[in-house]
Amino acid sequence: MAWIVTAIFILSNSATPLYVRWQSGIGFSSAMLTAIFAAYILGLLLTLLVVGQVSDRFGRRPVLLPGLAAAIIACLLFAVAQSVTVLLIARFLSGMAVGAAVTAGMASIVDLGGPERRRQASLLASVSMVLGAGLGPLLAGSLALALADPIVPIFAMELAILASALLAALLLPLRKGTPPANGAWKLKLPSVPQPNRRHLAFGIAIFGPGITATSFVLSLGPSLLSRLIGVTSPLIAGAMACAMFLTATGVQFLARSLSVRTIFLLGASATVLSTTGIGIAVAASSAVALIVAALLAGSGQGLGQFGGLTLIGLYVPAERRAEANAVLNIGGYIPAGLMPVATGLVIDRAGLATGAICFAVALAVVVVAGGFFVGRNLADEED
Repeated sequence: MAWIVTAIFILSNSATPLYVRWQSGIGFSSAMLTAIFAAYILGLLLTLLVVGQVSDRFGRRPVLLPGLAAAIIACLLFAVAQSVTVLLIARFLSGMAVGAAVTAGMASIVDLGGPERRRQASLLASVSMVLGAGLGPLLAGSLALALADPIVPIFAMELAILASALLAALLLPLRKGTPPANGAWKLKLPSVPQPNRRHLAFGIAIFGPGITATSFVLSLGPSLLSRLIGVTSPLIAGAMACAMFLTATGVQFLARSLSVRTIFLLGASATVLSTTGIGIAVAASSAVALIVAALLAGSGQGLGQFGGLTLIGLYVPAERRAEANAVLNIGGYIPAGLMPVATGLVIDRAGLATGAICFAVALAVVVVAGGFFVGRNLADEED
């Protein structure tokens, strides 16, 4: 089950090392670059409004199969993209696929883990996401460096990966859902039971800034490397993104025995340090500082995500688990979409350095507030 989540996330970030190539070949601004990235967030958020509830009520497979179909179509569109419009549609569809993965996919991992292994299954769910997010840009960056025309081979490889995930989704014994007893059901805004709302608030407070930092690196990191620092290799851009998510994977294993409160506070600290690294990278035109900032961003996202998913796995009832995953990701991806787009607009008006520093300062304020909220309100008994 974790492989299905990993496969979809490999697609989600495979385009990262290719943005500079598309930007040069098609011709579009930094604002449009972040808008292409935001199309992914929009597709994800719109999907999250629906799929968590559908998955809990009618089963995991009715969500996962359409999600994988959207991923396959997105993969084909990326392979033939010759315009901004096609890139926007491909990113939108890949966001829809990720919406299925982070709701029905992650909930299925916890389902299959059973009640005795909820914390371990939550770790596996979180790791499967960030591992896929890291492998995508590494594989794409490697092929982009080795081949003169790498786009079709990259997405042909991804198509094979998604085909294997589709086969797994058809064969696995997935949860069938629990329709309401009275037979009446209608869509509503995703929510969780009242006692669990504080658990989601803690997760969003740390996961949101963390994934916003990694979104900045994914959308504007290659531009910072090439235009501000002078590093144009697609392999370096892909390797930086890969290392960011591999770090997000590793820190979760290191933190698995810690209390949830400690995990959250470490995540907030890592994100604050990441914003500092972005500022240093811009001021000193330092690729090393930017790479360190990316690694810290990955740590912040990984720890915030792990803490949030752990609280969901421990406290949210199974029949609301996918919906709770949707709420967590909506809370995280809204700032992850809005802040990089706003930064792209600032960059077009005031320059790359000014936009990056404004982003770093704004995000630092947000994550410090989130860290204080968790530190003051997450009780030891919640751990």
